[in-house]
Parts: sequence; structure tokens; C-alpha cells
Amino acid sequence: MFTGIVEEVGTVESVKEMKGGRDLAISATFISEVHVDESIAVNGVCLTVVSFDSEKFLVQCVDETLRKTSLGDLKKGSPVNLERSLTLDKAVEGHIVQGHVDTTGIVKKIEKDGADLLITVEYPDEFEDYIVGRGSVAIDGISLTVAHEQYNQFTVAIIPYTWDHTNLNSKKEGSSVNIEFDVFGKYIVKYLQKRGL
Repeated sequence: MFTGIVEEVGTVESVKEMKGGRDLAISATFISEVHVDESIAVNGVCLTVVSFDSEKFLVQCVDETLRKTSLGDLKKGSPVNLERSLTLDKAVEGHIVQGHVDTTGIVKKIEKDGADLLITVEYPDEFEDYIVGRGSVAIDGISLTVAHEQYNQFTVAIIPYTWDHTNLNSKKEGSSVNIEFDVFGKYIVKYLQKRGL
């Protein structure tokens, strides 16, 4: 479990094909604290550390993960948002993020709004019930608040700090992003659907 507060932006050092997926080697400043079997959210996808050295850690992405997320787009040098698992002594400063990406979206527009940037993301319309104004959504593992919603699109406002300290500043119109909808909202929608409401 995560909070959607990105700890740092790491760098993909290598991408290697493996049977049924890919190995990703990622550099980070917290390498000295990493251990095998640790869960780390990489662009919002919960992955398991399988090995590490003094400079980087290795995670494996199976084909299913590559199909359902934007991790298949990563290459050597790609910046990635990193967050280690929530611990009991850590404040939940964003919202509950599982690292289980629901779908990918496409950045449709990036525009200035005073000091903030507004990013509009298009997503598959089958997920429309999971987006509500002022509700929470995770984009590439970043806990954000929905500023505006419309049919199969939503807009989030990005403060300068978030822009500077995440990989959002590498996104352009047309970029693919991982989306995880609020888990509590998903449970509520399912509950109501099962009762025909």
C-alpha cells in the first residue's frame, strides 16, 4: 500500500527482455535501504525488488503488467516516479493507493493557470463512474485531486513543487499515463451496481 506521495524520481538504467516480460533496472538515492522482496511503486505500479547493487535495483514486469500499464513504454534514461511502501510510522498525506493500475490514459492538454499547470487526461469511458470532482485519483503514482470532470476526461491542477519533483515535467500531449482510481470509490460503485442502484 502507498500514499501517492512520490519519494523521488529515479532513472531507468536498463530494460531487458525476459521470458514472459521485462527486467527493469532503476537507480535511486535510497538504494542503501532497499531489500529483496520489497514493494516499490514505479509510476504507480507496485513491483517487487528481485535484486539490487550499490547503484540500482531490479524489478520484473510480466506481460500482463506491460499490457495494462504504460511501463512497456519505458526505455533506458526514462524518469520514473518512485514510492516505497507505507509503514505504520508514516503519515498518509495523499490517499490510499494500492499500486494496482486500473487503466492507462492519454494526456490531452497541458496548460498554464497562474502558477499551476492544468493537465487533462482522457481515459476509457467504461471507468467514468470512478471519477468525481474534488475526488482522488493517482496518475503515474501521484496522488492528485480532480479539478474538473467531463465525459471520459478529467483535469488535475499541478502545483509547481509537484511539477518539479515528479516525472510529470517529462510528459507531453499524447503521453500515456497510469491511472488508479480511488479504491473506496470502486467499492461503492460495485456495491451499488450489485444492488441495481
